[in-house]
Amino acid sequence: MDLRAETREFLTTRRGRLTPERANLPAYGGNRRVPGLRREEVAMLAGVSVDYYTRMERGNLAGVSEDVLESLAEALQLDEAERGHLLDLARAANASGAARSRARHAPAAVLRPAMRRVVDALGSPAFVRNGRLDVLHANLLGRALYAPLYDSPTHTPGRPVNTARFQFLDPAGARAFWGEKAERMAHDGVAILRSEAGRNPYDKRLTDLVGELSTRSEDFRRLWASHDVRYHRSGTKVFHHPAVGTLELDYEALLLPADPGLQLNVYTAVPASPSADGLALLASWAATTLTAADSPMEAR
Repeated sequence: MDLRAETREFLTTRRGRLTPERANLPAYGGNRRVPGLRREEVAMLAGVSVDYYTRMERGNLAGVSEDVLESLAEALQLDEAERGHLLDLARAANASGAARSRARHAPAAVLRPAMRRVVDALGSPAFVRNGRLDVLHANLLGRALYAPLYDSPTHTPGRPVNTARFQFLDPAGARAFWGEKAERMAHDGVAILRSEAGRNPYDKRLTDLVGELSTRSEDFRRLWASHDVRYHRSGTKVFHHPAVGTLELDYEALLLPADPGLQLNVYTAVPASPSADGLALLASWAATTLTAADSPMEAR
């Protein structure tokens, strides 16, 4: 990733969405040449000079203190994920040459056997993914829930399923699986990849994935250009499973401290609900349909 360009475009888009009214500033003059705040207005709100803010917006965060970054985040009304992204960009900008070299050559995260056993022991659909949205391992119910992704032409057997590839390179399959939430899922997936780009701007695998999706999907290019970021921690998703019908499931996303860069996603249904019955049916379907080769793979 071009770190300076990433920083420049992130700050420019955040400034562009913030109106004087939202920032509690008087809107002097009726002919504003910018869609959001002017640079001098952001500088004033952040308590820095216009030249200093201009330097930051041009992509240079080297030497910028955390206090200034926090003031800038307040001025631009960044949410938690956006604030974290700004700090990640600054951290990368201030990394030493040796640290950048290590990041470029870091091996891919590998799921430990003990963690695999934990995932397999869970009685709910569960999987572990990395920041590039590769599903490294799923238990039998997780594999069954995500059957449309494993069956998609975007998936190469023996390699991890990637939810972004499914979303953007198999749009018909994604619409069938996610239903009316498909556009929301697409936006969230791109925002997660943007967050990962801030944390790991020198990850060649991520750069290759973004390049592939940008080349092959106009929708991905449009959403990538928005520079939106988000955290994926908890919520509710609706699945339209081809074997068991509609499932409304709550999810929890848990970071794995012993496996940096990986997170465990677990899905549950409200007890005694139609979706709980659907999960029981899914377990039966998985036990009779999926073979041993189908379920505990995807770690390579």
